[in-house]
Amino acid sequence: MLNSIARRAFTALFTPVARLLLRLGLSPDAVTIIGTLGVCAGALVGYPAGHLFWGTVVITFFVFGDMLDGIMARLADRRSTWGAFLDSTLDRFADSAVFVGIALWYFLGADDPLTALLALGVLVTGSIVSYVRAKAEGLGVTAAGGIAERADRLLVTLVVTGLVGLGLPDVVLTVALAILMLLCSITIGQRIVAVHRQLAPEEGR
Repeated sequence: MLNSIARRAFTALFTPVARLLLRLGLSPDAVTIIGTLGVCAGALVGYPAGHLFWGTVVITFFVFGDMLDGIMARLADRRSTWGAFLDSTLDRFADSAVFVGIALWYFLGADDPLTALLALGVLVTGSIVSYVRAKAEGLGVTAAGGIAERADRLLVTLVVTGLVGLGLPDVVLTVALAILMLLCSITIGQRIVAVHRQLAPEEGR
């Protein structure tokens, strides 16, 4: 949902930054890689150490790289299948780092296995959401949309985790992760239904 709502606003906001990075000689692929490494560092170093707020600050800063690379590619007219593949692949690394980092803290530091397991549950169901879309596109149909796309999952997780780092009770993150896992499961169902609607008529011919 947030992808369609916020895309224009973010494009307008970050286009000047994208132009500057291109003038400095950075390529969209380089920005993709730097952004992913930054997210992984913030998540796998900050979160397991209990620095939920500052870890979120670092992650959020580098998540913007995921927006910048696409804008840079359009400005430089470098949109390519390779760039899309690299971006999608590294997104999986970044998502995994965020939820694994949260799980490590709640398993080893906060002694809260329920929250840790829910973080891993969101990681698994979120990965399936992305897989269904990729598999559908490989079959020549579409399976985008749903109520818990990647931007939705990241925004909710980062905002709540950062607030917990500032003193909000841990149970708020526990509830947020439980809701996200439910919404991811619903999104998987929505996408499977969408694919079935597109493929079933062909198989019935």
